[in-house]
Amino acid sequence: MPVPLSQGLTVFKYVMKQKIKRVKRYPLVLMLEPLFRCNLECAGCGKIQFPEETLNKRLSVKECLDAAAECGAPMVSIPGGEPLIHPEIEQIVAGLVKQKRYIYLCTNAILLKRKLHLFKPSKYLNFSIHLDGLKAEHDKAVCREGVFEQAVEAIKAARDASFRVTTNSTLFEGMEPARIRAFFDFAMELGVEGMMVSPGYAYEKAPDQQHFLKRQKATQFFKEVFKDKKEKWKFNQSPLFIKFLMGEVDYECTPWGNPTRNVFGWQKPCYLLGEGYVNSFKELMESTEWDKYGTGKNEKCADCMVHCGYEPTAVIDTFSSVKKLFQAARDV
Repeated sequence: MPVPLSQGLTVFKYVMKQKIKRVKRYPLVLMLEPLFRCNLECAGCGKIQFPEETLNKRLSVKECLDAAAECGAPMVSIPGGEPLIHPEIEQIVAGLVKQKRYIYLCTNAILLKRKLHLFKPSKYLNFSIHLDGLKAEHDKAVCREGVFEQAVEAIKAARDASFRVTTNSTLFEGMEPARIRAFFDFAMELGVEGMMVSPGYAYEKAPDQQHFLKRQKATQFFKEVFKDKKEKWKFNQSPLFIKFLMGEVDYECTPWGNPTRNVFGWQKPCYLLGEGYVNSFKELMESTEWDKYGTGKNEKCADCMVHCGYEPTAVIDTFSSVKKLFQAARDV
């Protein structure tokens, strides 16, 4: 199973509680960005293009833990920038574990081996290693040679130390489906718990604007990637989201499913769009004009198929009926 049974049950109980209470909009994952600074300069990233004064800012431990408590989502994703740069990252993680949040610490893994001793293995902590395919594809995506080998070494070290480990892959135009399938085989041989995949989003600030997958091409690409899906491949995503990537189901975005808290505040409407910031989660939920966003509603959302918006939709759909729930269990 790609996630611990306790995590699956926690999410199930959380979603069912919202349904019973007839809550229309609720978060599943808090996107907690404690800083934007990174030790890589990837061409497809729009985060590190902020001015130096912004890159020097970071959330405090208290701000991070207060955001998780305020939001209430059962899962917390900690992206960046590179979160392992944060000087108090171990305190942030320990505090979230104490809150019993399931944590995905997203890292390029350059610093992971030397910082593993700061953390304790826990069912609540997962290192989500950023790998955009095999060596050639990944090192090209991150614009630096040798990063793939560093990430692989870090994965092995983390697994040897009994940590939960998954991979997170952002795929771009020009990648070959056969090479991505080979990468899935490789990741499973490494012993990772599961994989996450998503097409890249065309950040306005990203230096490379030419290699983001448009929606039609993305669907064709993922059909090739997932044809004859191998049983040994384990994904840390809803099977219905995979079907969405292949164009077999059509979903609307659920932007409130992964709300973002960063150094500017709570970001409207999601971490991909810079539509303003508010001071509280309550204000985010009540003041954001949610109906203005999503494919067909907003030009910036036209080609987006990123998991932060559509994975929550797929998860909620999974729990919409007993039939879909059992079908998803069979497809995992």
